[in-house]
Formats: sequence, C-alpha cells, structure tokens
Amino acid sequence: MAERKPITSHLYFWVLLAIVAGGIFGYVDPARAVQLKPLGDGFIALVKMMIGPVIFCTVVLGIAGAGDMKKVGRVGGKALLYFETVSNISLLIGLVVVNVLKPGAGFNVDPATLDTRSVTDYAKAATEQTTTNFFLHIIPRTFTDAFTGSGDMLQVLLVAILFGYAMVRLGPAGEPVHRFIEGCSHIFISMMNAIMKVAPIGACGAMAFTIGRYGLSALKPLAALMGSFYLTCLLFVLIVLGGIAYFTGFNILRFLAYMKDELLTVLGTSSSESALVPLMHKLERLGCSKSVVGLVVPSGYSFNLDGTNIYMTMAAIFVAQALNIDLTMMQQLTLLGVAVFTSQGASGVTGAGFITLAATLAVVPSIPVGGLALILGIDRFMSEARSITNFIGNGVATIVVSRWEGELDLKKLRAELEGAGPP
Repeated sequence: MAERKPITSHLYFWVLLAIVAGGIFGYVDPARAVQLKPLGDGFIALVKMMIGPVIFCTVVLGIAGAGDMKKVGRVGGKALLYFETVSNISLLIGLVVVNVLKPGAGFNVDPATLDTRSVTDYAKAATEQTTTNFFLHIIPRTFTDAFTGSGDMLQVLLVAILFGYAMVRLGPAGEPVHRFIEGCSHIFISMMNAIMKVAPIGACGAMAFTIGRYGLSALKPLAALMGSFYLTCLLFVLIVLGGIAYFTGFNILRFLAYMKDELLTVLGTSSSESALVPLMHKLERLGCSKSVVGLVVPSGYSFNLDGTNIYMTMAAIFVAQALNIDLTMMQQLTLLGVAVFTSQGASGVTGAGFITLAATLAVVPSIPVGGLALILGIDRFMSEARSITNFIGNGVATIVVSRWEGELDLKKLRAELEGAGPP
C-alpha cells in the first residue's frame, strides 16, 4: 500500500489556508486588504497568458490524435449536443427555483432610486453583442491576433481547428510540425504547472480584496438571492450532474473529492480558467483519451457554462421581482430563450456573466438594465459558485463524451476515483 502524503504537501491545503487567511484579513483590516488586489489579478494574468498557447497545442494535438476530421466532427457534434441539452436544463432549473423561492419579493425597490452609473460599462458592452458581431468577433484580424489581441478563446479555437485540419491533411509532410507542437505543448504545460504553485498567493489576494472591498455586511440585504443561487448550483451538481455521472458509471462525490485541488483554486480566484490545464491532466489520468480531452474541454469552456446559465435566469427574474415587475410566462420564456444564445462564448473570467446578463435583460424592455445595480455588489461573491459549477460541468461532459466515443477506461476511472476518498 502506498504511503499517504502529509496534508501539507497537497496544493489544496495551502489554497484553502490562503482563502481563509485572506477572508479574515479582509474582514479585520479592509483598507489594507483591498491593496492585495494585484496579487489576485497578477495570478489570473499569468494564467490567461498561458491559456491561448496551451489551448492551441491541445486542440491541434487532439485533432491529430483523432486521426481524421470525421472523428473530430463526430466528437464535436456529440459534445455540442451534450452542451446544449445540459445548458437548457440549467437555464430551466434557474427559472423554476427563482419563481418558487421568489428571493426578490418584498424588496420594493423604486426604479427612480437606482444608481445606474455603476452598470453603464456593462450595459454598453452588452449592446455591442449582436449576433452578427458575435460571429465576426470569432475571426481574428490576423493569425497571431488570436493570441495577442482580446484573448478570446473562441478565436484560439478557430485558429487551432484550421491549423490541426491542415496538418492532418498534409499527412507525413506534417509530422515535423506535429512533433514541434507536441514539444511546445510539454513546455507550456510545464510553465503552467510552475504558475500553479503560486495559486495560494493569488487566492489569498483575491479573497482579501473581495471581503475588504464589499464586506460581509453587504451580503445581508441580498442574502436571499445568494442563498437561492448557491442552493440551485448545489442541487444542479448533485442531482443533474450526479445523475448523468451515475448513468455514465462513476460517483459525482468521488469526482468532486478527486478535483479538490482545482475546485479550491477556482473558489479562491473566481475563475474556472485558473484550473483548466490541471483539469485536462486529471481527466486523462481518469481514463479519458487525450484526443477527446483536447477537443471537449477547450470547447466546453466557451459553450458549456452551466453555472453562468443558472445565474443569468435567476438574476434576471430577481431584478424584476425586486422592482415589483410582473413578468408573463411568455416574457420569462423569452428571457430563457435569449439566454441560450447570449451565454454561448462567455468567458470563464469574472465579469463576463454580468455582461451577458445585461444583454439578456435588453430583450424585455419592462426590466430596466439599471436594475443590475442591485446585484453588482454581490456579483463577485456569486462568481465563485458560477465558476465552480462551470468547472464541474466541463469535467463531467468530457467523461460522458469519452464514454460515448468508447474511449473511456472505466476500470481506470473507478480505481482513480476510489483513491480520492469516500463519497
């Protein structure tokens, strides 16, 4: 039997300790705590710096590993089918829960008293998110702009798919490029592993800033919405994703225990991108094929945002309830339908969910976009649950698609998860 490592040798211990320490410091000395914001921002910047190259190499190698574009199309088709199905379920669950619990009822906010200055930038960004602009934005101005421009993951995905397709079509002539990309992949992943060692510092700084800036007292008036949202995310993970996991052949609680390092990193940084590379590593260790992981995980980070979907429907209806605006069932279903599209391509980085929410609200003129000012203060606190749910959803999706493709080692999956601790 292998010797168990001391708890201090695990990353999750130091990340958890850093989160607690940051929270305490933010509560005790808010003025100094907000000055730690650069620690969290710096860590996220380091991670984002590596996301483009890592995703490019991973997708290109995933296409090369698939061997032919028919398999790439088949895996992509199955992944998108899964993404859309589960995304619609998450949107519907958010709509049902917010109508049952009615967290905004009784707030009786006068629209005239809203301070809309705080949401002006988000509303402006939302008006620019037309369908045409969305698709045109996927195309970078130059090949390198996908990596040096806005950092949009969809642009990197497009370039990687075209590059991988061309490389596979070249056959033996493309082998030297294949080996070069593979070597670069190892280097980039090694760099990312080095960056992850400073995750506790980033988590501490981010949590200290959040508590210091907004304070625990800011949560009290909006505790009903936060509690409802966290409860909905928990139920979605345990019941919906848990059910999917059961029929796929594994236990969702063991999966969560296996991913504890990454989940705490996401919790501390409020960004699911901070644990993207470790997620891919662990999915391969769980028995998923490298090609499926390389195709499903990067696309899932753009198209499979379950936590963001739940947040969008709940927050939109909450604002209407708080302003005493009665929405018809048709208006609510319209919000849900628009949210299906506006949520696609939203980044895992903090703040993107707020912009897509503003874009969704725009389709129901009776709800003033300025109403978002009601939840702006707690958006940062809710982003943790959004990011964690997105992260878990993408992990489960990759295992499911691997099983559909017949490229999942179930024995290896169960053996790895059983070693993670009791369910």
